[in-house]
Amino acid sequence: MEALEVRDFKIKDSDISVKFSRGTGPGGQHKNKTDSCVHMTHIPTGITARIDGRSQHKNKEIARELLEGRVAKIEKEKLHSKLEKERKDKVGSGQRGDKIRTYRVKDDIVQDHRNDSKVSLKKVLSGCLDF
Repeated sequence: MEALEVRDFKIKDSDISVKFSRGTGPGGQHKNKTDSCVHMTHIPTGITARIDGRSQHKNKEIARELLEGRVAKIEKEKLHSKLEKERKDKVGSGQRGDKIRTYRVKDDIVQDHRNDSKVSLKKVLSGCLDF
């Protein structure tokens, strides 16, 4: 499975809520009269981005890029944890309880731990694997 790249990730317009408001901080009369601050929310995840600049259009572009980056990061982490879990399930813990069979040459016994059956080692070496 390919790794998810941030620049390849796009959010559907229907998944975004956009609100405009007046910005805070220095800016004087221009900030007091224009709604240039952009609040974007990714509805499925609840992740938000807020950009407060002079131009509403630039703020909207920047907020969208920021939001896509944040959502892509979360999606990438989910994918990574899923792949890590699958890998860990395949590998096992490496403990003694993970083994399937024990071959005891001294006692001429092969023990299958899945169904607790024991067979002669000579039988197994001759090709009989029916436990």
